Amino acid sequence: MDWQRHRREAHDLGRAQEFLKQIVYGGNDGIITTFAVVAGFAGAQADGVAQIGGLAVLVFGLANLFADAVSMGLSEFLSLRSQHDLYRTRRQSELREIKDNPEQERKELFEILRDRGLPASEADTTATILARHPEIMADLMMTYEFGMQSPDTESPAMNGVMTFASFVAFGSTPLVPYFLLEPTPSTFQLSVLATALALVALGLLRGYATRERLLRTVSETLAVGGVCAVVAYLVGWLVGAA
Repeated sequence: MDWQRHRREAHDLGRAQEFLKQIVYGGNDGIITTFAVVAGFAGAQADGVAQIGGLAVLVFGLANLFADAVSMGLSEFLSLRSQHDLYRTRRQSELREIKDNPEQERKELFEILRDRGLPASEADTTATILARHPEIMADLMMTYEFGMQSPDTESPAMNGVMTFASFVAFGSTPLVPYFLLEPTPSTFQLSVLATALALVALGLLRGYATRERLLRTVSETLAVGGVCAVVAYLVGWLVGAA
């Protein structure tokens, strides 16, 4: 059994928990980005100034959906790659410092352990033992001195794919009524409902992954999405009224 599998099974980590950040971030941004297009057009049409058909909503909505999904996925990929590179560079530097000035680094580790609650005698003993193992000492210093966790357990490519997939899966929801029906005020109302349901589903998924209260996770997700949706509609309405 490899370490990753053991970690998932021992701590009950499902895919939703492993990729929670990518799912929530990509999903929420996807919903809001696509609904902003729909709401913007609906707001402009409210005063009858911009008579834009459902085809235009789909074209602009899909263009935004996939362009932003690719951008988000690649940004996640590059961000994590950069974290990997930065972590390795700083860790190599820390290893050199441990080699070149071991006593100073041992004292730094001693102070870190004291700050985290170990008695002086135990902190001194622990720091002395760890000083004999530079690799382990460097890992601890990276965590407690620089506040950096090893990113090696995360795959930049997989994180990018999950962000892209979540963005598309959740972000396509506001467009579904426009695929099925003619563009009318009722179609927009169904899009609002579909958007709300997508936000609820995202909140439920977040609650399942974090074990937080569902009422909290759903209400927070709906509140954030609702604010963005209202802003998008108002902007469209102001443009249409101008």
